[in-house]
Amino acid sequence: MKILGIASYYHDSSAALVIDGQIVAACQEERLTRIKHDSAFPVNSIKFCLQRAGINAADVDHIIFYEKPFLKFERLLETYLAFTPKGFISFARAMPLWLNEKLFQKKLLGDELKELGFTKEQTQKILFSTHHLSHAASAFFASPFEEAHVLTLDGVGEWDTTAIYAGKGNELTKLHEMAFPHSLGLLYSAFTYYCGFKVNSGEYKLMGLAPYGRPLYAELIRTHLIDIKPDGSFRLNMKYFDFATGLTMTNKKFDELFNGKYRSPDDTLEQVHMDIAASVQSVLEDIVLKICFFLKKKYNTKNLCLAGGVALNCVANGKIEKLGLFENIWIQPAAGDAGGSLGAALAAHYMHLKNERRIELPDAMQGAYLGPSYKDDEIEELLKSKGAIFTKMSDEELIEFTSAALQKEAIVGWFQGRMEFGPRALGNRSILADARSEKMQKVLNLKTKFRESFRPFAPVVLEEKVNDWFNYEKSSPYMLMVAPVQKNKRTENNMKELSGLSKLNEKRSEIPAVTHIDYSARIQTVSKNSNPKLYSLIQRFESDTGVPVLINTSFNIRSEPIVCSPEDAYRCFMGCNMDILVLENYVLLKEEQPEKNKQDYSHLFEKD
Repeated sequence: MKILGIASYYHDSSAALVIDGQIVAACQEERLTRIKHDSAFPVNSIKFCLQRAGINAADVDHIIFYEKPFLKFERLLETYLAFTPKGFISFARAMPLWLNEKLFQKKLLGDELKELGFTKEQTQKILFSTHHLSHAASAFFASPFEEAHVLTLDGVGEWDTTAIYAGKGNELTKLHEMAFPHSLGLLYSAFTYYCGFKVNSGEYKLMGLAPYGRPLYAELIRTHLIDIKPDGSFRLNMKYFDFATGLTMTNKKFDELFNGKYRSPDDTLEQVHMDIAASVQSVLEDIVLKICFFLKKKYNTKNLCLAGGVALNCVANGKIEKLGLFENIWIQPAAGDAGGSLGAALAAHYMHLKNERRIELPDAMQGAYLGPSYKDDEIEELLKSKGAIFTKMSDEELIEFTSAALQKEAIVGWFQGRMEFGPRALGNRSILADARSEKMQKVLNLKTKFRESFRPFAPVVLEEKVNDWFNYEKSSPYMLMVAPVQKNKRTENNMKELSGLSKLNEKRSEIPAVTHIDYSARIQTVSKNSNPKLYSLIQRFESDTGVPVLINTSFNIRSEPIVCSPEDAYRCFMGCNMDILVLENYVLLKEEQPEKNKQDYSHLFEKD
């Protein structure tokens, strides 16, 4: 039974293919079109999924879309009616698109699919999930649990912004929900916007900025912006927000509440913005933890699954883990909207078709390595066409060479196997560097990634050594948990006497490049089974240095999607400050490459 899941038309379009309950392929459209957060119908991702499975469009048994357009339209109309006459301009702008396209989305989907070779009969039988059910299914059905509660939190789907499901076997039952406009995701996005970052992509920046500030405005937020109940349910005070009917996230009342400290993207970050970031992060954590206490008290929940964009807030995830309320926590690595295609396909397999649940260990995501891979002859053909200078090494030579280069503070583009599904690079489309270097965080941010200096980097650590370096004892293969660096690895510094970004230059631990200013780290653990080549590299690095930790950051620059193909990787390598490129077992040194291939890559992408 072959099921194709599709997510598109909002942001982060994707496609996923499930065959007999097995996840065969999943890909985000942005990786193939090179358009960040591409919302277009995922033509290329669908083609990839079919090609990966070795099937044609006609072989697909079921097609399912990740949400219900009519319910979304209902929410849009009811919202405008509730706020009338406010928001008429926004309403007038939205209606032509809905009336011409989105309202007739089944036909639109059918037309797109026919272009790919799907039959009229197939397109007439398209299934539709709901947005939060797709999120919940992506988490529960891919998890290693026979039973679990699932918490989904994001901006908004059709109506839901937060939902709790009970998962058992092949069923998911919704227990609780919160509806638009009361949204934790939109609250966080409003502050993302207010601090000068782009909504739907800058939320990571706000989370990274928070430790530089103090939660001085947390009570102000609780008093004026949001009414939080003991069970974690909440209501936003819509007098301060404009996202329901306007063209911006916040309004003048919001500005006045924070003394007009709105920051445009080109303005300097001030301490007040760091304090605002710390404050909304504190409020978000408070709400999420209250929901967790409610779940434990009401249902005695043992296993918890998380999905939705808010589940990518790994600082909050770390706080949930630290509570110790649940025996097990599993978070979908593609927790945002891109994961909706996968969740929809899994929901169709288990809930629509009533197939018996098959549980896979450690989970069904295969390390999230679900995207395209490339053969040696494809790589070699590309490199020769570019006139690139390269050497092909054996696995043993490659590991020895790369470990030695990293010790000399080389920045290495590391391209291996299948591309990751989800927003994190997990060792197959990564940039690797030495976590012991005091200058590496600044160099990587400013000269390689062309992004803000305060952005933290994640450590990738051998799974069996994680507790030696971090106050964390479990596996974290998807880089979705934050935990403190162990106290015996920290170093003396003057941070208590410093404020704001001045803290950035202080050495904080034996692995300063992956230690945030609050001594936290967003951990990725790697095992022999999950990624043998990366494991071997870190193992060799530990043998050479005594440290089983490297920097792992995504292989891209600011505002660019993570690289997918060898050509993407070579272009990025030649356009930024990277010393070595490893494409499978092909090794390229920057200094040896033809001058004509070098370029200033940073101007190709807008700031986000």
